[in-house]
Amino acid sequence: MKLRGFANLREKMVREQLVKRGISSKEVLSAFRNIPREEFVPSSKVNFAYEDSPLSIGLSQTISQPYIVALMTELLSVKKDDKVLEVGTGSGYQSAILSYLGARVYTIERLPLLAKKAKSVLDKLGYKVHIKVGDGSLGWEEHALYDKVIVTAASFNIPPSLIEQLKVGGKIVIPLGTRWQQQLTLVEKKDKGIIEKTSICGCIFVPLIGKYGYKE
Repeated sequence: MKLRGFANLREKMVREQLVKRGISSKEVLSAFRNIPREEFVPSSKVNFAYEDSPLSIGLSQTISQPYIVALMTELLSVKKDDKVLEVGTGSGYQSAILSYLGARVYTIERLPLLAKKAKSVLDKLGYKVHIKVGDGSLGWEEHALYDKVIVTAASFNIPPSLIEQLKVGGKIVIPLGTRWQQQLTLVEKKDKGIIEKTSICGCIFVPLIGKYGYKE
């Protein structure tokens, strides 16, 4: 398939999967129009890169459905120069979107092979993203405090490390629930450390594995 074909599929994805479902941020839509999602999926699945569904990227991990990625991004309200922690690098697609929006991105992936692949694609496309291999449930204390945190794996609770490493006034977007079904949740850290949670919609993510997540 030629690059022009992918560009057409990208525009169709934005119109039919994002705009029709209420994604309205011009900046977020611009990111989805300009970032080549096909670069972040296995070569055997490039023709399915713009389908309205998650795709396997190997090692029992997935690249999320475009709409869910867009929804999580819009909920974060990313501003230029925000310091954003991403838990679960996966393919690197979400990292690229955050970087496109002007965020300073720090992302953690527990699987070295995925981290290596993501770094290769992000470097190739020119996105400056800091990647670490480790337990994402612990956060990345060295670079705290963060303006925003996005968790792309399911947890039964909000890891305390992520709350501690978030600025007052900051936001976390995280799927909360069981291993098999979750509620996408917006978490806001108010003054005096008070946490407010808003359930957004049902979702299904792979589990967050780590000290403050599920056991492997």
